[in-house]
Amino acid sequence: METDDSTFESYFANPPEGLDMSLLDRSRVPRHISCIMDGNGRWAVARGMSRGEGHKAGIVSLREIITACVRLDVEVLSAYAFSTENWKRPQAEVNLLMHLFAQTFIEELPLLKRENVRVVFLGDISALPDQTREVFEYGLNACADHTGMVLALAVNYGARAELARAARLLAKKVAEGKLAPDDIDEDAVSGALYTAGLPDPELVIRTSGEFRLSNYLLWQSAYSEFYITDTYWPDFNRWELVSAIIAFQHRDRRFGGLGTGKAARDDA
Repeated sequence: METDDSTFESYFANPPEGLDMSLLDRSRVPRHISCIMDGNGRWAVARGMSRGEGHKAGIVSLREIITACVRLDVEVLSAYAFSTENWKRPQAEVNLLMHLFAQTFIEELPLLKRENVRVVFLGDISALPDQTREVFEYGLNACADHTGMVLALAVNYGARAELARAARLLAKKVAEGKLAPDDIDEDAVSGALYTAGLPDPELVIRTSGEFRLSNYLLWQSAYSEFYITDTYWPDFNRWELVSAIIAFQHRDRRFGGLGTGKAARDDA
């Protein structure tokens, strides 16, 4: 269901100086926007705060981006919340993150219900602490019948681990006689990934100025457009998101061909 003009205009009223909202083509907003939410710790340290305070501020930003994407009629918003490599961080920080994940999910359920957002998880949440996993499972059930935007949260996620898991799933089907080796094509691989059934991200946004994927959606981002900003994630807001989308709409997406001269939204 598309957002009506009054709701959109109200949420995006009073843009900052230098941002021309007339440049935004609402008919060509990416179907799937993915965010690598980077810089929470550095944002906090730069302000003389603990890294934990940075993670809390990052949650506030994610809340705003969820609301903004609903207003922009984005079909899927995915966000890199916790990687398989993040377990290497200091135990106190990992513990805080797990507590924040559980607490935040409960606190944000009213927002997700109000905005009709369906939540899915990318990654192995079975390996999370019991309390966090149970809260996630509760939230999944609470949002299961929602029909609006999909919020895909990558938690305990690593793209290489995801691809290895997909290979195991396909190999098992072959061993059971349910799949012929010659039938393993790109669609079969895509269907064995955590993102099965979701469109690939058209726009991947990374905050804090880092130019790398960090083991995130390696298969799915094969033809994604990348937008890198020096802004730390806690400072990334609706206006930064609009700027990223406008930049995306000026890209020539060629997909290995000659291109069309514009970034077209493929609704096929």
